Amino acid sequence: MGYSTLSWQIDDRVLTLTLNRPDQLNAFTTTMAEELIDAYHRASADDAVAAVVVTGAGRAFCAGMDLSVGGNVFGLDEGLNPSLEQLNTLWDDPAIVQGVRDTGGRVSLAVYDCKKPVIAAINGAAVGIGATMTLPMDVRLASDKARIGFVFGRIGIVPEACSTWFLPRIVGQQQALDWIYSADILTPEQALAGRLVKAVVPADQLLAEAHALAHKYIDGRSPVSVALMRQMLLRNAALPHPRDAHAIESLAMLHTSRNDGKEGVAAFNDKRAPAFTGRASDGLGDFYPWW
Repeated sequence: MGYSTLSWQIDDRVLTLTLNRPDQLNAFTTTMAEELIDAYHRASADDAVAAVVVTGAGRAFCAGMDLSVGGNVFGLDEGLNPSLEQLNTLWDDPAIVQGVRDTGGRVSLAVYDCKKPVIAAINGAAVGIGATMTLPMDVRLASDKARIGFVFGRIGIVPEACSTWFLPRIVGQQQALDWIYSADILTPEQALAGRLVKAVVPADQLLAEAHALAHKYIDGRSPVSVALMRQMLLRNAALPHPRDAHAIESLAMLHTSRNDGKEGVAAFNDKRAPAFTGRASDGLGDFYPWW
């Protein structure tokens, strides 16, 4: 499938997904949202993709929502006014999906559901949705030219893209509130000090570093194990009791121990590299998805 706002390139099992509106600083649109959702679902199901690196074309990562479009710039239907109960009841109704549910949040949920590690390579400005879309990704690397801002208060709206769930979990409640209230534009060093990003990298080395990190995560690893671990860590930490995590871990351990785990143990004992055959597309076990 071709995209009008993204580019898709696979190199040695790593998909580079590039936001590709450089003349508009990769400003976010409803079309970009739909294409990102499709791309994450597609990557999740494609066994040729083992990890995803997300970056921006040109000098920006994503300069936020494209505020130049007519009507409701966020793509929402101002004629609708559902209650929370009605929203939940009609969750998948097309009118609700397109007219009420935040487009950034729908993208974040697609990242959250992905079976592959997702790494943000923040090459330049990442503000508003440009910042929040990176939060459900596993790791964020920032170039020394990056600038990051949660600037919603400046235009009288609220954080979106599930960021009120993700941001406090990543940086802590106090830091999250400070950044949201102040709407400051953060330098990469400030983002690093606040634990939002893993590392600050020279701009000309950013993609190479992101790809190297992706290979560190996937080379010599079972795609089934990686997919299960990603979903277990994302979801189990929010469960009410460790017993609930224990139940899921037990089923996942049983499944992997009689499949790729056998090859992993044999390779360890034979002092050779493992040759895993499990596939994330269809090999995650009957208990998956458990939520």
